[in-house]
Amino acid sequence: MSDSPTNRKAATYTRMADGTQEDYLLLREHSQPLLNQVGDRALTLLVGLQESYPGNLIDRYQHSLQTATRAFRDEAEEEVVVAALLHDIGDLLAPVNHAELAAAILKPYVSPSTHWMIEHHGIFQGYYFWHHLGGDRYAREQFRGHPYFERTAEFCHNWDQESFDPNYDTLPLTFFEPMVRRIFARQPWGEQTKQES
Repeated sequence: MSDSPTNRKAATYTRMADGTQEDYLLLREHSQPLLNQVGDRALTLLVGLQESYPGNLIDRYQHSLQTATRAFRDEAEEEVVVAALLHDIGDLLAPVNHAELAAAILKPYVSPSTHWMIEHHGIFQGYYFWHHLGGDRYAREQFRGHPYFERTAEFCHNWDQESFDPNYDTLPLTFFEPMVRRIFARQPWGEQTKQES
């Protein structure tokens, strides 16, 4: 029997520095199914937001669907619609820095402007409520002049802060699933991550 990567079940090293090319080819082969399922796992995180954050008129799951619906109806590009759908998927795991977590998941698949928008949306969203809690609603001003400032301010103003309405005609998750799969089917760190949209 050959010792080719496809015939071996596990790498041979106990320290990464001792790994061989065959070990790392094997690991790359084994990791491909994980890479192919990132979109599905992101959707699972999104569904996990159901019944989260009591106190609002809708939960974070409905908020996320509503944000994406508004972006779609405003004819945003597909990666922005997907980013709108997933912008709060970090809420349960990292409530203090949820925006950074969502942005990190999206980063290998989206443009720098979309990544930056999601990474900073928490600070920009603070404009609408931080002053009621003793915070600085103008914290986003530290980014004034940044090339993506206006894009992020518009994301929050037009879609994110607007999307807590239980009577809004929100599209179902099934509508967005193909979009999510298309975005996460992109080559990670491909040409889209070099484009400024």
